[in-house]
Amino acid sequence: MTLVSMRDMLLKAKAERRAIGQFNINGLEFTQAFLKAAQIEQSPIILAASDRLVDYLGGFRTVSSLVRNLVQDMEITVPICLHLDHGMSVERCKKAVDAGFTSVMIDGSHYSIDENVAMTKEVVDYARPRQVSVEAEVGTVGGVEDGLVGGIKYANPRDCLQIIQETKIDALAVALGSVHGPYHGEPKLGFKEMEEISKLANIPLVLHGASGLSDGQIQKAINLGHAKINVNTENIQAWATAVRNVLTHNENVYEPQAIISPAREAVIKATRKKIKLFQKN
Repeated sequence: MTLVSMRDMLLKAKAERRAIGQFNINGLEFTQAFLKAAQIEQSPIILAASDRLVDYLGGFRTVSSLVRNLVQDMEITVPICLHLDHGMSVERCKKAVDAGFTSVMIDGSHYSIDENVAMTKEVVDYARPRQVSVEAEVGTVGGVEDGLVGGIKYANPRDCLQIIQETKIDALAVALGSVHGPYHGEPKLGFKEMEEISKLANIPLVLHGASGLSDGQIQKAINLGHAKINVNTENIQAWATAVRNVLTHNENVYEPQAIISPAREAVIKATRKKIKLFQKN
């Protein structure tokens, strides 16, 4: 199975009131876990490398080669998209495209809407001829994750419509109260605003910061047009818990495989649970 863009999988999911999970790569074993979970559940998934972690992971070409080779060696038969999450600049998005990523997110949400539109359009103009899908963001998702720090700023519906019409993006992340990283207190999403934007938009919406949201909140977001749901924190928490458990109860263990294998299994379990939730209608 060759890697694909997320355009068709998201359109199909939106039409069926389902969602495709985006799971963030934090190393080899995470990638193996996500691919195995997708294959078991026979579900397409989006593997994402956060731009702030790309260099840590070895660079764009290393990430692309890792994912492509694992797809082949693990004999994965379901559609897999390799996505750049929170692309920090137009140039970084172009590098991802050139390295073989099949989807990119340009995050111009911290700029004015006109600057955001201009940046996004440049990325779309570069990616579209190469069959690479593009995600943009309006408003600001709060919290802290992978070095990304932000306070919540709700998306303006007019800005959402402007960026969709002027750039022809494939998906739009709309900030409406979700946060990166753990939630402090009960998560509160702007479902009223979400419904308004969903009616204006004719493209799939993206929910960032889904870790920690209730199943009911996620299902409501899917029903309101979210066809892509991003998950990272819950997976790395599952990983850390499993590693901590091994080291706590086996003081003499030191072989990496003995420490890491249970953590990989924990991520597989967590990922399968999310895939089942997202595919429920």
